[in-house]
Amino acid sequence: MSQDISFKRINKLAIPALIAGVAEPLLSTTDLAIVGNINENATESIAAIGIVGAFLSMLIWVFGQTRSGISSIISQYIGANKLSEVKDLPAQAIVLVTITSLVILGISYPFASEIFQFYNASETILEYSVDYYKIRVFGFPFTLFVIAVFGTFRGLQNTYYPMLIAIVGTIVNIVLDIILVYGIEGYIPAMNIEGAAYASIIAQIMMAIIAAYLLLTKTEISLKFKLPFNKEISRFVVMILNLFVRTIALNVALYFATSYAASYGKEYIAAYTIGLNLWLMGAFMIDGYSSAGNILSGKLLGAKEYRTLVKLGNNLIIYGFVFGGFLALVGFVFYDFIGEIFTKEPAVLKQFYNTFWIILLMQPICSIAFIYDGMFKGMGEMKYLRNVLLLSTTLIFIPVLLFFDSIDYKLYAIWMAFYAWIVARGIPLIVKFRSKFSALIKKA
Repeated sequence: MSQDISFKRINKLAIPALIAGVAEPLLSTTDLAIVGNINENATESIAAIGIVGAFLSMLIWVFGQTRSGISSIISQYIGANKLSEVKDLPAQAIVLVTITSLVILGISYPFASEIFQFYNASETILEYSVDYYKIRVFGFPFTLFVIAVFGTFRGLQNTYYPMLIAIVGTIVNIVLDIILVYGIEGYIPAMNIEGAAYASIIAQIMMAIIAAYLLLTKTEISLKFKLPFNKEISRFVVMILNLFVRTIALNVALYFATSYAASYGKEYIAAYTIGLNLWLMGAFMIDGYSSAGNILSGKLLGAKEYRTLVKLGNNLIIYGFVFGGFLALVGFVFYDFIGEIFTKEPAVLKQFYNTFWIILLMQPICSIAFIYDGMFKGMGEMKYLRNVLLLSTTLIFIPVLLFFDSIDYKLYAIWMAFYAWIVARGIPLIVKFRSKFSALIKKA
């Protein structure tokens, strides 16, 4: 069975996925840009959003792995022309993840202060972190619902509807950010950082409603939960558990980075927060090609088109590396302008500019690691992904961070550790992919 992996086909999947993937980091980045320009305690507000963002990202990445699990299984069944056998799987997965999100919300809400003290937040930053989190956390279940629906669309080889949902959510968030953070004189009081949290929640609810509508009206997939569980639910759960452990390792790296930045002082944590959100923005943009790899690799594996799968991997490396290089070039051209979008505080901008170049140089390397990461998820190779990230975090990221922190490199230490970490994630995936499918091609 011939499979289309042309540049046109890849971009038809990648570009909408790129736009959709930027939605979540763009919500946080919009909060930063708006809040960073308020008149009262802007630096402390940026720091609080960064700390809460790190914790929420941890929750979303840990429990949002349903997207990869659903996408992998559905795309493989499409490749094998057996979609009817897994039509009830998405609804079952969505119910499981929604219940889990409500449990997490209930547990974390009363301990918000203790959680952010663990991130080295104190005084005004701690107060703002708690206020921001106790509002924004209510959007968590809606976010996970949307992520699971996105995974279903991906498995169906459709990235267009997730793009539409993301665009609507982003526009709603930006408009509400401006209105609620700054206020409208005589009508709506300025709510500052709390306004940003409310804007995010409303945007997430809107995205969930639209996602449910499109899934029910534009696909054959039902959201009606029914028993018994689908035969693939056990494989889905194993995938999620492997990705759960993997994401814990990822968030250990983020925790160390955020807590160290906070310990250096408020200017450092604010600068790190801006840098991290820009890095995540670049990562999610590159994730457009990773999503194309995820979608097509699962389908090709299901169809046993191994030669085409290897060719896909080769093509995606080139496209991703060029795209990552383009992002780096844009960053260098607008180097000063980018920082000033988020804050006018000279002390924060100084620390940001000192290390932003490292983030930009990472982009082409990130493209390779993230694209192969997406392909391995599409093929269901979650165990190998788990092991690679565990080893990269424990043997590379933490030792590099501790070494450069010991010689007082501060933010340089954090970003150099991330750079080494990305390299350590990418190389094993390339080696494993080529060795595995070279052997399968020879057997065919």
